Parts: sequence; structure tokens; C-alpha cells
Amino acid sequence: MKALSIRQPWAWLIVNGHKDIENRSWPTRFRGPVLIHAAKGMTSAEYNDAYFFALDQGTTIPHFNDLERGGIVGQATVTGCCDDCLSPWFFGKFGFELADAKPLPFLPYKGQLGFFDIDYQELAHG
Repeated sequence: MKALSIRQPWAWLIVNGHKDIENRSWPTRFRGPVLIHAAKGMTSAEYNDAYFFALDQGTTIPHFNDLERGGIVGQATVTGCCDDCLSPWFFGKFGFELADAKPLPFLPYKGQLGFFDIDYQELAHG
């Protein structure tokens, strides 16, 4: 299955159904289910920027230390890619449109750039 590494707290916002766009500097033709990997790194400044942006959207994110990092945290479906969008979460050059997001049990895993392949079922049961 494809996976995409996203920094926290943006990954949490996606898998909990708040953020419907993942902003990127590059477009994709990929459509379908994707595992959401929470990157290991997260600075206080990144957290604070996301915290206040989410608050403006009516969402409170968990405390800095309560966000899982360095592994799979959920799944979503990429339904499209746009370069202009009305979603308040869109502020990138390109936006991967997401639907059907849900959290999954945390599974430690090393992230990679771009879309990468994971045999999630094997990892989760092995």
C-alpha cells in the first residue's frame, strides 16, 4: 500500500477528519487509499503555527507531547490533486484532496520522501 509522510500535527488533523487537503510543492496523479505516516520531526514553531491555524478552523489539537511520531497513524483516500481550492486548509502550490480519513493503531515505521510502499497488513500482524 502507498504511504505518505506528513509532519505532525498536520497528520493528526488529516486522520481525525479535520484537514481535507495535503499541501505539496509537486502534483500527483495517484488516486486511492494511502497510509498516513507521521514524520518523526516536529519543532515547537511548527506545532504552534498549526495549533493556532487549527484553532481558527474550530479544532483543538492534542498537546505537543501527545502526538505520535515516527510511524503510521492513519489512512485516507486521495481523490484528486488541485492547484486551486476553496478549502481553508489549502495553502500549497498543489493540494492532494483527501476523503474517508481515519486513524489506525500506531505502528512505528521509518518515513520516506514522496509516496512510498508499505505492506501494512504484514507489519501490523508480524
